[in-house]
Amino acid sequence: MKELLMIFLTATLAGCSFGPAVKQTPATYDLGIPRYNDIAGGKTINVSLLVYDVVAPFWLDTAAIVYRFKRDAGRQQSYADSQWVAPPAALLTQRLRGRFTQTSTGGVVGVTDGVRADYTLRVELEDFAQVFDQPDASRGVIMARASLVNTTRRVLVAQKDFTFDHAATTSNAEGGVEALTDASDDLIDAIVTWTAASIATVGK
Repeated sequence: MKELLMIFLTATLAGCSFGPAVKQTPATYDLGIPRYNDIAGGKTINVSLLVYDVVAPFWLDTAAIVYRFKRDAGRQQSYADSQWVAPPAALLTQRLRGRFTQTSTGGVVGVTDGVRADYTLRVELEDFAQVFDQPDASRGVIMARASLVNTTRRVLVAQKDFTFDHAATTSNAEGGVEALTDASDDLIDAIVTWTAASIATVGK
């Protein structure tokens, strides 16, 4: 009986030692609580605005937190144990519409609402990554292009490229998330202010 018990215990311990490793669930991040400032340069958007979903290149169309080293800028890498809760473009879309809703009195809609608007806004995300200038120094970098169209006249009112970066306080995923969140808020503030000014100019 003792021999059988020893065999059983040995097999059990062996199973614990050599069985498949338990895979850790990656830590997930979003852009945190929205930063609501006095934006749009004091202007109120009094026309209806259709804000399309932000689009991104295929390498950014994932939940991965992308980073790269400046000396090897063409090589994209991502953290294995950390990721976004959704692709960056989706996170920016949600925050962008929320910020426009705060500023607009004419209404903000999406494509799925099936509503015609006075103006449409498209934002193309070109970069959204943590860039390491040195092994212990990095920053969150965002590049995007915004295009504003007058729906009634079917003309491009304005188009602009935006670039923002923020230094990361730590050289890891958490630092990258914090830096990219700050850069995201700066980008959205700038787009909202630019859109309000562009619409006001057309109205003159």
